[in-house]
Amino acid sequence: MSTQLSPGAETVIDERTKPSLDEGDHERFSHYVPKDKLTEAMVMGTPVVALCGKVWVPSRDPQKFPVCPECKEIWDSLNPGDDDNDE
Repeated sequence: MSTQLSPGAETVIDERTKPSLDEGDHERFSHYVPKDKLTEAMVMGTPVVALCGKVWVPSRDPQKFPVCPECKEIWDSLNPGDDDNDE
């Protein structure tokens, strides 16, 4: 037995990824963003998007927080072998 759908009916799956907007995450971690975007965001108060997809308006000293593990993993994969050594 087969099931027929109405003409023109179909199932659509939206597979786009959306930046994560979890509240509070930016306060727990320091995230990686392009330096020029960070400077602009600090001056203009505009949101930035971190490598991990977090979106927020930076307003705190990032050196006071641990680095976001997801941002670090992405950064390390983009720069293989570049681990603070000048070799």
